[in-house]
Amino acid sequence: MRLDKYLATYAGLSRKEAKAAVKSGRVQVDGRTAEKFDEKIQKNAVVYLNQKLIVVEEHIYLMLNKPAGVVSATRDDRERTVVDLVDCAGRELFPVGRLDKDAEGLLLLTDDGALAHRLLSPKYHVKKCYYVRYEGVLSEDAAELFRQGVDIGEKKNTLPAELEVLGDGQAKLTISEGKFHQVKRMIAKVGGRVTALKRLTMGNLVLDDNLAPGEYRRLTKAEIDDLAGQ
Repeated sequence: MRLDKYLATYAGLSRKEAKAAVKSGRVQVDGRTAEKFDEKIQKNAVVYLNQKLIVVEEHIYLMLNKPAGVVSATRDDRERTVVDLVDCAGRELFPVGRLDKDAEGLLLLTDDGALAHRLLSPKYHVKKCYYVRYEGVLSEDAAELFRQGVDIGEKKNTLPAELEVLGDGQAKLTISEGKFHQVKRMIAKVGGRVTALKRLTMGNLVLDDNLAPGEYRRLTKAEIDDLAGQ
């Protein structure tokens, strides 16, 4: 990896800032002052910036409280994406799964493809809990229908889900799969129309109450370990 890219990836500098740091003699590589910003850096290199060791993280894990109006994608020619909301520190992050453009709440951003695959794989049935606001009146047997799995127009019924009606057009719904617009389609099946949707949990990961919409933070080691054990 080139030194300027290394500094952008692991020290959070822009390429311009990285080049300036090298030119001003503020970067040391394996005990010597670096002179060229495009020199190749080995994976096990010891690099200091401003006399501080750069700690290399294999992967980054961010918890984002996704706001409404932002699409769950890495790039979009017309819309602002969730990746646009975070400082990727030179890493190519992507959202693990999707939330509808008008939905809010917990979204994991990472560059760990193996973990993302595990969390999204139908094989593992990772549970996700949503807070739902809806219009209309749900059928009295809605919770039981969801426990059995309902027909939302797919080849198979949904997997068993847990519905907790909170009253006044509010509910919590826990599902273990991720079909297109699944929560909206399930609520519609039992007589409601979703007007607001917020994801609260994904597996053992719980949305941090301190994060306002659009804010994010890194996962703790305990949270990463919990996710890896899903």
